[in-house]
Amino acid sequence: MRNRTFTGTKIACYIGYIVQGIINNIAPLLFVIFSEKFDITLSRLSLLITINFGTQLVVDTLSIKFVDKIGYKRLAILSQAVTFVGLSCLSILPNILSNAYIGIVIAIMLSAIGSGLTEVIISPIVESIPGEKKTAEMSLLHSFYCWGQVAVVALTTIMIKIFGNDLWYIAPAIWALIPLFNTFNFIGVPVVPNLTKEEKTPFFKMLLSKQFILCIVIMICSGASEIAMSQWSSYFAEAGLKVSKMTGDLLGPCLFAIFMGTGRMIFGFVGEKINLKTALCCSAAFCGACYVLTSVIESPIVSLIMCALTGLSVSIMWPATLSLAARLFPKAGGAMYSVLALSGDSGCTLGPWFVSFMSIKLSLENSGGEALKSGLGFGAVFPLIMIIAILLLNYKKFGIDKQNNSDIMRL
Repeated sequence: MRNRTFTGTKIACYIGYIVQGIINNIAPLLFVIFSEKFDITLSRLSLLITINFGTQLVVDTLSIKFVDKIGYKRLAILSQAVTFVGLSCLSILPNILSNAYIGIVIAIMLSAIGSGLTEVIISPIVESIPGEKKTAEMSLLHSFYCWGQVAVVALTTIMIKIFGNDLWYIAPAIWALIPLFNTFNFIGVPVVPNLTKEEKTPFFKMLLSKQFILCIVIMICSGASEIAMSQWSSYFAEAGLKVSKMTGDLLGPCLFAIFMGTGRMIFGFVGEKINLKTALCCSAAFCGACYVLTSVIESPIVSLIMCALTGLSVSIMWPATLSLAARLFPKAGGAMYSVLALSGDSGCTLGPWFVSFMSIKLSLENSGGEALKSGLGFGAVFPLIMIIAILLLNYKKFGIDKQNNSDIMRL
């Protein structure tokens, strides 16, 4: 009976990450519609991405204090409820407010609050469930974010095709039903209680560890590498490569998510056996190459394929870093996941902004789409920094001996 109930907990967590995939990808899919219907510029569209992940950053920061006090289950329920409200507002507010952009901002901020809470509490809930192969569980959990992204890209594209651009608001209204369902789902499943204060590793002891600082750097680069491409791929395909919305979305962000989800599922099966440092370095190198090639290749289809392959290159970064930190600090509690979520979301905010900034700064004479194409190549800086941070894990001055390094390799 206990295993069955915890199976229900895992299912609720899987759906929670599907919901997060919806939150982070629904608005970018509508960027072209927002631009045409509400006359929103590229810089203001870029600001929406910053607002989304910036709000999540605030939630991540605040949760360091309250996550262990309030408890995982209450926050899980709250995260899904707030997300339902946010997606509902995205469907309603732009059409009833005189300033549609303000309505979009309000909706994105509410959804981002739910997404930030999800990021903070879902991973430790799954990590706390009794069982072996924690790395596999973590990677499988994060693959559901990808399947949520696949679903929202493919089905939203189909909905827009069926209903037309004028009825775009039907899509977020339909997606809002999933977090509404999962709110009640979390109410009925068990969650392992938080560690007591006496059981936990002191927060500042963990935070000042050189090992943990490197984990933070890797998380920042993981978020930036993943989201810089994911958030701009739909707009890039339509405005930069001049392909249709359906073709661009299916070969860009949708295929990106499929590759990322597949990579995470494979890692779930073989992650315990591979050399993690080598795998992460290869992934980062592959990621950097994808950014550069997407930017310089003239063929629209090949550019879209390289854009999609970026999903495979970033697939293991986020869950592997969480597993690494959990192994190094097994009794850190929810605060550790809050800091890592804060770090990852910092990268998620930094990556798209940096690409947009470089696009606008260096290509003012071009259109928005052409400028973005040239700016994407600068996204390669994040996997490069990540490689440096991973290599530093071996250095003796960072306090990692051969035994600890061996453990990290097997994560």
